[in-house]
Amino acid sequence: MTGTTTTPNPIATPETPSGRAVASAQSARRRRTKRRLLVVFALLAAALVFLLVEGLGSSLDYFDTVNQALAHRAQLGTSSFRLEGNVVPGSIHSTASGADFRLCQGVNVVDVVNTGSPPQLFQSSIPVVVVGHFSSDTSRKFESNSILVKHSATYTAQHPGRVRATATSAC
Repeated sequence: MTGTTTTPNPIATPETPSGRAVASAQSARRRRTKRRLLVVFALLAAALVFLLVEGLGSSLDYFDTVNQALAHRAQLGTSSFRLEGNVVPGSIHSTASGADFRLCQGVNVVDVVNTGSPPQLFQSSIPVVVVGHFSSDTSRKFESNSILVKHSATYTAQHPGRVRATATSAC
């Protein structure tokens, strides 16, 4: 056995200094991969929560009553929202671009200027929802581009007594 030389084993083991470095590098890579996956999952979860909140928020159909809208007129400003009230009897006037009328709730009254065709069931003394905005944050003039009446013409023909203002909401 003389004359033979042994060469060091090229495969590092964890016990050798170079083996510890390789194991440490692999461990660092695993930690970085785990962190990246956690960041990706956190971003996906945040995006999912955002989409759920936005989707549910935009699907809710809410409106302000005449009393609520007048009480919060300064905060509402000229932003668009839905306004609910009863059409004041005798206040509907057809115009070239739609109809002007008044909405009330109790003693509070708002003048509505609507552009667009009123629905077939639109009439005095019924509750409606109008979509639009106040002309200013101090005005009682509401500029609307849509009038919503709860029931269709077919429903009214079958149940004529159901589409009317209630005693508590009448002006």
